[in-house]
Amino acid sequence: MNRFMIVTIAILMSCLIAGVASAGSKKGKKIIHDAEYAILEAQNGEQWAEDDKAIEKKLADLRKKNGGKPPNIVYILLDDVGFGEIGMDELSVIRGYKTPHMSKLAKEGMSLQRMYTEPSCTPTRVAMMTGRYPTRTGTTEAKATLAGDGLNAEEVTIAEVLKDAGYFTSHVGKWHLGDIEQAYASNQGFMHAEFPIHQQGQLAIMGREMETADIIRGVDPSRQKQTFTLDKQFVPDPAHMVTGVELRNGKLYEVEMKPGEAWTQKKYREMNERYQKHALSQLRTLARQDKPFFLNYWPLFPLSFVQEFRSEYNTLNGGTMADILVEVDEWIGDIVREVDTLGIAENTVIIVMGDNGPFLQYQGPTGQSDRIYRGGKTDHLEGGVRVNAWAKWKGVIEAGSFAEDIIHVSDLFTTFARLGNAMEGVPRDRVIDGVDQSGVLLLGESHGRRDYVHIYEGPVLKSVVKNKYKMHIPNPGDNPIRANIFDLYRDSREQNPIDAIKYGPWAGGQFAGMVKRHMAFKQKYPDRPPVFDIPYKGIENLRPESKKIVEIFMLGLPQKK
Repeated sequence: MNRFMIVTIAILMSCLIAGVASAGSKKGKKIIHDAEYAILEAQNGEQWAEDDKAIEKKLADLRKKNGGKPPNIVYILLDDVGFGEIGMDELSVIRGYKTPHMSKLAKEGMSLQRMYTEPSCTPTRVAMMTGRYPTRTGTTEAKATLAGDGLNAEEVTIAEVLKDAGYFTSHVGKWHLGDIEQAYASNQGFMHAEFPIHQQGQLAIMGREMETADIIRGVDPSRQKQTFTLDKQFVPDPAHMVTGVELRNGKLYEVEMKPGEAWTQKKYREMNERYQKHALSQLRTLARQDKPFFLNYWPLFPLSFVQEFRSEYNTLNGGTMADILVEVDEWIGDIVREVDTLGIAENTVIIVMGDNGPFLQYQGPTGQSDRIYRGGKTDHLEGGVRVNAWAKWKGVIEAGSFAEDIIHVSDLFTTFARLGNAMEGVPRDRVIDGVDQSGVLLLGESHGRRDYVHIYEGPVLKSVVKNKYKMHIPNPGDNPIRANIFDLYRDSREQNPIDAIKYGPWAGGQFAGMVKRHMAFKQKYPDRPPVFDIPYKGIENLRPESKKIVEIFMLGLPQKK
């Protein structure tokens, strides 16, 4: 047995033994991280321990200053905007628009320059909410129509962790974590919740106006003869699906949609404006309470495909998303300004970021493109998973600072728990991929605890990042020495693999070791299977057309004897 294999097995055994010791009671038990974290901890543990002392002192001093309260957390997640599409107004010369409020936020806080997400919206949201790679949870894909699945109730969300630690938790806007009852935001830790059950596939793409704009085809049956159409439910009507719901007195109701009413671009805009208005209202309400709060605001805009010709937001670009990004930038400015106006800025962390790369399939009308990193939404390429992210905490996070430490969206779960004095609520019976990155926020660049990311497309591992190198996973049976490996500083668009004969002999084997360790952990802690249930259960006022599509959907499933 060669030396590499001996070392690999030793590391795996120590990690698995640590995992066994960590399961069960949370008291005094370590969080179970993936093997790569154990390797880093073995080499950097002493420095991390010193950092932890400084972090804990700073957080304790801040709580004392604020009457014992940990910081409020305002988290804003924007849809389908990759790195370089927001903020960074010096790039307006190549994109044709500016977002001055987000650029101002960057100057007032920290720019997280190597923020990685998942390649599409549902997986990114799962990772952020649970601190786990989506494949571990059984929720790995973005669904646009009735699916009967969603986030498992057994997953522990950051909303639940913070709620148990005394926070008031509020969610406004897009959710997209399932159309079954256990997956609703109101059942995943949020005390206030208003959100659409589905996403923009229903709300911004499948409407008949979108067919007129040639964004989609086949959704309007009146445009074609239906002589041989027997299944009239095969082409879904977005108006028949549940749209937006709100939690009222402990029960969930659909709002602003009457039986027989059509879904239009006008109603989509009204929904977006309502969520912005209510996010501001929630902020004001929460600021008056004598407890910390977590406001989770996920706008549906800027995703839009119908040109509205609102002159105040016209851009040089002229694309539908380019114009609406300018409007959404104002909305974010309103949120940040309201935090200052309410006098809570010195005890409020604000994070704004994108959820994945641009929706390149619609880059013509939207004005988006993969300008910096190659690829977009659904891709494991950097363009699919690299986004802008900024963190502001007045007087705490250094204004105008930058951090090039690798951060994955799952890290926000653990970092928010640390900032919220809620680490006891983080589960110890499963792998938590998110690592505590509070050192980056509080101590600055180079205090991160990650130099790796595993990148999936759905349930399939497609690439691995380690520091500045990235390997695209070779086909089964191929020699890893011949895998495509990229130096991301020299080839940010992943178009020219580095010379295999010069790097492959060491890098191929090292990356293969990372993959083997990752998969070995899955043997110890298997991925959850998906969970299924009847869609829309728990919604009090289902319209007749919504009941009908559920009835048809259930007929298509295996029937119990």
